[in-house]
Amino acid sequence: MNKNSSNIMALAPNTSNKRETVCIFGTGDFGRALGHKMIQSGYPVVFGSRSTQTSSLIPKDAEVLSHAEAAQKAAIIIIAIQREHYDFLIPLAEILHGKVLVDVSNNLKINQYPESNAEYLAQLVPGAKVVKAFNTVSAWALQSGTVDASRQVFVCGDNMEAKQMVMDIVRALGLTPLDQGSLLAAQEIENYPLQLFPMWKFPILLSLGLAAFFFVYSLIRDVIYPYVYENKDFSFFIAISIPNRICPVVALILLALVYLPGVLAAIIQLYRGTKYCRFPDWLDKWMLCRKQLGLVALAFASLHVLYTLVIPIRSFVRWRISSRILSQALKNVTEPLNTTHAWLSDSYLALGILGFFLFVLLGITSLPSVSNNVNWREFRFVQSKLGYLTLILCTAHTLVYGGNRFLSPSSYRWYLPNAYMLSLIVPCIVLVVKFVLIFPCLDKPLSQIRQGWERNPQYSE
Repeated sequence: MNKNSSNIMALAPNTSNKRETVCIFGTGDFGRALGHKMIQSGYPVVFGSRSTQTSSLIPKDAEVLSHAEAAQKAAIIIIAIQREHYDFLIPLAEILHGKVLVDVSNNLKINQYPESNAEYLAQLVPGAKVVKAFNTVSAWALQSGTVDASRQVFVCGDNMEAKQMVMDIVRALGLTPLDQGSLLAAQEIENYPLQLFPMWKFPILLSLGLAAFFFVYSLIRDVIYPYVYENKDFSFFIAISIPNRICPVVALILLALVYLPGVLAAIIQLYRGTKYCRFPDWLDKWMLCRKQLGLVALAFASLHVLYTLVIPIRSFVRWRISSRILSQALKNVTEPLNTTHAWLSDSYLALGILGFFLFVLLGITSLPSVSNNVNWREFRFVQSKLGYLTLILCTAHTLVYGGNRFLSPSSYRWYLPNAYMLSLIVPCIVLVVKFVLIFPCLDKPLSQIRQGWERNPQYSE
């Protein structure tokens, strides 16, 4: 008898892995998309709605019931309804007692209400376990597949067991849950989808400001000055020549600004003699957006490459070359090859090609799909060692391009130097200070400080 029972139990299917029913309040776009994704992942889904009539838009394997009936069938209830309509939950407080309520709502603007939507939901239904999740994922992302969308789902809640249940669902859907702590973090999570490129704002505004400044600067030197003093119309420079001056200048300055905060941080640590002290807020924010600064710099460098490639087909360049050839033919004189100029020209191009190649390599390794596949030492080698090598090559590229023009009086119009001369200020400062910091007398104590050694404990926090 016992033996047969054991055999029957061994042959019976394992039902312990059967997923629990999930209830979704709301049959809008997001509710339907989430329900469809859950059904695909093996979850039985029941919708709670004011109207129990089925629709072709509702996933065919889902059941549609009233709010009260649907809530009784599941321990986890996803509230896919806007905050303005939460009042209908008050009469259901007794049914929802002890249930896990997942708030997925967002607002129309940052800090729209004094408290977060999740905290407001917890106040309306005090007996429920409220968890904030899924608000950073769109209905389109759920429908198109997680491969084409953000896989991260921020989760927060005061009840650890309830939060774990929700994170299990997130994983089952092929997404990545990120535990953000208690429900106090809900407002920050709700503000996140409303932020427009939060880490990109400073790099973009800075790059646009630099581009605008150097555009006006180059316009004065290369268009207005020749028109005033030489009566020459070079206004067509605005299309290609001036942008091709602006792009490399902005790219080099931004690249230098990627490594300048690291140099400043090293100086501060040496001065304080400890690493256990926060940097100034401005330096913290600067260091956090270094990746974005580098990618914007790469974009400007790429534009410089494209503008440079079209130089031979420009009408002005073809006219200048044909005029020189005609002038030599009329004079019956052939200008000899200037090997010094040829060396400078080839060196300038070679440095630019190598610098751009490493620039692209830095941009590729900063992508999450690539950086996640390398260890910390490899990532640091590329971003630090090769990064400084890139800065050296790009700075040398600009220096060789300038050649002896730095000392030529004709390079200064209205006492204004060429834009590329100004672009060398920040990179040269960074490289000189970095060169000083690698001296053993400074590098050794800096390494000790970064390993935890304290020279001035009074600066520790």
